[in-house]
Amino acid sequence: MRTGQRSWLRRLRPVVRPALRLVCFPHSGGVAGGFHDWGTAVPSGVELVAVQYPARADRLGEAPVDAVTEMADRVAAELLRLDPAPTALFGHSLGALVAYETALLLRDAGAPARHLAVSGSPPPAEAGRGTTHLADDEELWTAVCALGGTDPDVAANTDLRALVLPGLRADVRASERYRPRLGRPPLACPVRCYHGTGDPLVDPGRLSGWATVTTGSFSLRERPGAHFHVLVDPPALVADLLTAVPGHG
Repeated sequence: MRTGQRSWLRRLRPVVRPALRLVCFPHSGGVAGGFHDWGTAVPSGVELVAVQYPARADRLGEAPVDAVTEMADRVAAELLRLDPAPTALFGHSLGALVAYETALLLRDAGAPARHLAVSGSPPPAEAGRGTTHLADDEELWTAVCALGGTDPDVAANTDLRALVLPGLRADVRASERYRPRLGRPPLACPVRCYHGTGDPLVDPGRLSGWATVTTGSFSLRERPGAHFHVLVDPPALVADLLTAVPGHG
């Protein structure tokens, strides 16, 4: 794996010849390190990899990318250069859309994922709506912080806000302007969809639309914690996710 600044992947729990490679995609404004605690939750033999989008953390000096499909192109290209291993993808919010597009690219390249888990996102056919990315800095920051998941000290730090806003705005723009690529056959792997109780960004009654992205099995899980349910009992989430991976649960 490349470890230079421009790599999109961070190996949070390296494993030699992993039985499974779990690749995690953050939400808008999120960082690979947000999955650090998952490293103690995955069993031995599972390699934990997280995606680092540009314009944040150790990629702060890079220009942001504001298109889901371009993000997926970059991630899939790097994953295909790794030593082959069974792969499961998990994406939250924006990350759900990037993970889905990445799964399509891996399938098209002859290296299909064993499992796709998505969280906190409308299905692809209904995603790509909203104008929050057009708001001024104050409105954008307030809207994002209102969802929770942001440390109050971080939310109040104006210097930090100035650093992260370009990447955050690009992420929100990517999510709100997303359109799925047309004419692609569905995946064949199982898909599991998670959502938090009371999440203002998803309609639970429409999440079954994720079932249409695959000819494989589909399951839906509700968890406490609203949009950032992923912060609530991560070991339980990881354990549930892994039970859905064929040959691993």
